[in-house]
Amino acid sequence: MDSDLIAQLCVYILTWNVGGHYPDNNITLNDALSLNETVCPSNSNVPDIYVIGFQEVSTQPQNQIMNYFQDDQWTFKVKEYLDDIGYIKLGTERLQGLLISIWVQPKHISHIRQIETQHTKTGFGGLWGNKGAVSIRLSLYGTGIVFVASHLAAHDDKLRERVEDYDQIVDNHHFKTPRYRNIFDHNIVFWFGDLNFRLDSHDSVWDVRNAVEQGRLDELYQLDQLKLVRETGNAFSLMEERKPEFPPTFKFIEGSSEYNLKRRPAWCDRILYRLHAPSYSDVQINLKQLTYKSHPDYVLSDHKPVSAEFLITIKSDKYTDDDLYEMTHGDSITHLPLNLFL
Repeated sequence: MDSDLIAQLCVYILTWNVGGHYPDNNITLNDALSLNETVCPSNSNVPDIYVIGFQEVSTQPQNQIMNYFQDDQWTFKVKEYLDDIGYIKLGTERLQGLLISIWVQPKHISHIRQIETQHTKTGFGGLWGNKGAVSIRLSLYGTGIVFVASHLAAHDDKLRERVEDYDQIVDNHHFKTPRYRNIFDHNIVFWFGDLNFRLDSHDSVWDVRNAVEQGRLDELYQLDQLKLVRETGNAFSLMEERKPEFPPTFKFIEGSSEYNLKRRPAWCDRILYRLHAPSYSDVQINLKQLTYKSHPDYVLSDHKPVSAEFLITIKSDKYTDDDLYEMTHGDSITHLPLNLFL
């Protein structure tokens, strides 16, 4: 290990619109979580952190009441896999059908502080939580990181509404941690979910499907609304995204991998990132994306899961992570009580 290395962490992000379905007994999350198949450069070959976002989790009233007292069924399903290999659930946040959870290896717990969760409703002008965002922010080895999972307005002709949803989340999503009140105050931002961006063209659904089947993904990507709004500065312009090399992840006939021709195929499910390193000459923070892929074998809903792996490297030849925390957060140091997880 480098003498100036504070931490090197592999973060695995998964997003999946489950279409209101429960996880049945036959479904396995081995592929969705890339268990034993990650590319993380660590001895254990598993991520240091998992962050998982679900959309359209069942919102039946009786289930929402039960979720106040215990985890929902999707969190229990994730728990079955990650508990067995030693991960600790650090936090969750839910807004109707939107759900985010974060799971970490125990060795990192003493280096995590200032955990906060937040949500923003955007449905029906902010009155209803069927669309919006949920988030978890924290100080990780002295670095401010936020994970935002969102579900934006649907349908081909609702581009303006998607941009308005984005603006509303940015304007109204606030935290209590000093110096990190807003999403883009953070050193590292991950934003993912069913962002619902479609193709900016008048091609028929059959034309788009044929282009996918013929492997003309680059041609379709030039029409991608998320790519276009980032380039024009209308939304997500501060974020970066690796170009999707996988086929559009929406809309499929449930129970199959055949596109549902009621909608044009589109890359609705996305994972973006941003690095805004602190301006200290003796501190280096690097963020490298390792993978970006879909998981096409899942047929539970009309979406395919999408995952990405990132490598975060924090270096300083002068400071410890405690020093970095004091410099960046401007607070007295408060370690997490270990009994929080028991």
